[in-house]
Amino acid sequence: MLGKPVEHSLSPVLHGAAYDALGLPWTYERVEADAERLVELVAELGPEWAGLSVTMPGKRAALRVADEVAERADAVGAANTLVHRADGSWFADCTDVDGVSGALRVAGGFTGGRSGLILGAGGTAVAALAAFADLGLAEATLAVREPARAAEALEAAERIGLRVRVERLGAISLADAATSHDVVVSTLPAGAVDPHAADLAKSACVLDVVYHPWPTPLAEAVEAVGGRLATGLDMLLHQAFGQVEHFTGSPAPRTAMRDALAQATGHSLPL
Repeated sequence: MLGKPVEHSLSPVLHGAAYDALGLPWTYERVEADAERLVELVAELGPEWAGLSVTMPGKRAALRVADEVAERADAVGAANTLVHRADGSWFADCTDVDGVSGALRVAGGFTGGRSGLILGAGGTAVAALAAFADLGLAEATLAVREPARAAEALEAAERIGLRVRVERLGAISLADAATSHDVVVSTLPAGAVDPHAADLAKSACVLDVVYHPWPTPLAEAVEAVGGRLATGLDMLLHQAFGQVEHFTGSPAPRTAMRDALAQATGHSLPL
């Protein structure tokens, strides 16, 4: 796994459990690398490498080093997965999209709708836009602190084919927005949505990507009203399934991966 910082990543738990379950004598390690180092490192890797997981700040650089890019990674403008093919070429994908859609379907119980509300406009928000399209939503609202920073997300939405409008946080009623959209995804950092937790909990389905510290005030608010909640741990689990399948060519051992993550974190996770 490449990124900076990566020392607290739970991905080794997931991948280690997967390769053990598949009977593969593989290792999966954390490697501290920024975007520049990622480019250098990929050029140095030999055929013994099956692939790389990529986290920030290297997800855009992962696209640049790839010989072939999945359509959704191209649309999102970032890749979290680099697959080393037998001919030495690199293939880039963005299984972060699966992370959002899988978490919403399984943990959040999301069964469909027309529109979604996303808080934030960074990389996770863009992956959520692509997940919305996969889930059949036609439009989304981005609620952001600074609308000018949503330009890249809007460009990605156009590539994805999703209608998006941008609203300034603080200038809209989040209670009204939560009830008028079918799903809410908060990609904001810990603490940023705490004052709005009760309003956002009015949504039929909520994904809070923060999982440490846990539970977040938003998660507590959703559970207090009996709402459907998906978490960042669910998202982490579901994005890892696709990575394992890319790297190994075998179906991901989902139960083994889920159980390992649950044991490592002390949280019960649905499949």
